[in-house]
Amino acid sequence: MVNLPSPQQLRYLVCLAQHLHFGRAAAAAYVTQSTLSAGILALERQLDATILDRSAGKRVVFTPLGMDLVGRAKTALSAIEAVGETAEAQRAPMAGRLRVGIIPTIGPFLLPRLMPVLRRKFPDLRLFLREDTTAHCLSRLNSGQLDVLILALPCACGSTEVLPIARDEFLVALPPNSPLAALERVPLAMLAQEKLLLLEEGHCLRDQAQAACGILGETTAEEFAATSLHTLVQMVAGGLGVTLLPRLALEGGVLAGAEVAIRPLAGAGACRTLGLVFRPNAPRADAYHTLGGVLSSLCEMPAWGSDAR
Repeated sequence: MVNLPSPQQLRYLVCLAQHLHFGRAAAAAYVTQSTLSAGILALERQLDATILDRSAGKRVVFTPLGMDLVGRAKTALSAIEAVGETAEAQRAPMAGRLRVGIIPTIGPFLLPRLMPVLRRKFPDLRLFLREDTTAHCLSRLNSGQLDVLILALPCACGSTEVLPIARDEFLVALPPNSPLAALERVPLAMLAQEKLLLLEEGHCLRDQAQAACGILGETTAEEFAATSLHTLVQMVAGGLGVTLLPRLALEGGVLAGAEVAIRPLAGAGACRTLGLVFRPNAPRADAYHTLGGVLSSLCEMPAWGSDAR
């Protein structure tokens, strides 16, 4: 009969793989460093397997087998957690802990509207928020550290479930003295002649803005890549170029008094889609669809449909 590892041992293993440091891994697991070290050693003896390469000195280096076991440990822990989540979801779908990942181009502009509604409608829901890039959010979702994500689509979401929520239109932000500011709508052909300011690599909005407008990389001002939409706005106000901003951010106050002109794009316009992303066959899928309904209702409110100024 196979001697099965305990869930606690698997947690030690996953924490060590995440932090690659015994002290930080122990802190994350809420145990002492000696307890975690002993747990890893006991797991190796129990499995009769070498998980760590101890020839690496003080560095934490996993053997190929160890890395394989880490992946299987994450899967096993997710399955164990799903047992309790399934029972909890049956009792109260919109209650208890809900770990939500959200990207920086959505979080600051959506959460101030969303949080009061959730507190009013679902007082027993305990929301834990993690703001990060799309790639990092997806990694945490797949490893079981997050339950559901609020992302901008399209994105490389892998084998996850994707629930589209709302259309989020792109608008053009221009220096007030730009000749394009005199137009009611900006044609894409004219925009392509401008120095386009975008977020730095790693932010999905960068790729979405380029793809949605059919703008190629050579038109962008790589030397001025920004880390946030607020920084982009200040760069436009300073006359460094133009950019594309989602309507959600504009209605969330991203301009904050900056001297910037906002104009819609000519034609049908370009947009991204706000959506929820979660693991397939998630025990709380009904709760995620309920959350999606709340978000859809928020996005249908008058502010979302207001005209650009």
